[in-house]
Amino acid sequence: MVACYYNQTTCEWRHYEPRSGSYEIDYDIWLVNGSPNISAFTSLTYQFSFDRQNTLEMYLLFWLCYMILVPLQLHAVRIQKHPVTRLFTASLILDFVALCFILIHTLKFSLDGIGYPRLSMAGDIFDILSRTSFMLLLLLLAKGWAVTRLELTWKPLVFAIWLCYGIVHILLYVWNLTEVDIIEDVDEYQTWPGWLIIVFRTLIMVWFLYELRTTMLYEHNTQKLNFLLHFGASSLVWFIYLPILAIIALHVSALWRFKLLLGITYSADCFAYCVMAHLLWPTRSEQYFLLAGPSFAELEELNEFNEAPHIVNNSYTSLSSVSSLDISRYDDSLKTKLTA
Repeated sequence: MVACYYNQTTCEWRHYEPRSGSYEIDYDIWLVNGSPNISAFTSLTYQFSFDRQNTLEMYLLFWLCYMILVPLQLHAVRIQKHPVTRLFTASLILDFVALCFILIHTLKFSLDGIGYPRLSMAGDIFDILSRTSFMLLLLLLAKGWAVTRLELTWKPLVFAIWLCYGIVHILLYVWNLTEVDIIEDVDEYQTWPGWLIIVFRTLIMVWFLYELRTTMLYEHNTQKLNFLLHFGASSLVWFIYLPILAIIALHVSALWRFKLLLGITYSADCFAYCVMAHLLWPTRSEQYFLLAGPSFAELEELNEFNEAPHIVNNSYTSLSSVSSLDISRYDDSLKTKLTA
């Protein structure tokens, strides 16, 4: 503060000399990033540092995408009340709620520079829950649950790995909040907990591919094999993007690193949800899902037939028009006729 005033008559600054006592001055200073007089800057970027400017527009863009995807998936789960569809819908809703919380915080932060930190923290936790639940869905489908069998093998192992991944993910988030200094030039994947979760994710990806290959070896229905093939390709992209992104981020300036991680992460998640919604759409999934209807004996017969050693998968056999259960029934009827 300088004790001077502006003389409007002479258009000069003059030293202010109070004649009696001292005065209290009330002032309001608004510190912003960027000059408000430059048209290239908008009021939505004044409160953000350079590395986080334009993130609000990114959140709004993905929020609009989810505003289209979420109602469609809610309509799908209303038509087909299947466990796989319900689990996928729950994961999608968790991700949408997380995005809404983060968007509200970012909008408020753009106005006053404070926002709602607790709401943002809740959004981050919901985002972690959505990713872990989506990973659980991928592991269950890779083991053929609801596609080739209804009974899940090695159930404790699957849920134990899923639970460990979720705990490690939450511990990484807590580590970033409490241990990493905000002024340090590092992101969450440049710390040892970050590398630990990347290694853990890579190991889960390898196990996912192994289980998916085993499931496809025991499956002979062309429609189900086609689903598993497209499902495996899209899921592999979702698994592998994070390790590659973490390596690329090491060579990116801190001024652009956060926006790069944010944009690619949300793009990969949104793409994975869109592909999964397409694969699990009721008119498509009824071709390869084990829906309610066949009795327990028929399902046991189907599982035995799928695991029979004389069933060989090759590219010359087309079973697109005949389901596995129909083949099993035809085999039984043929044996009955031969016996008679």
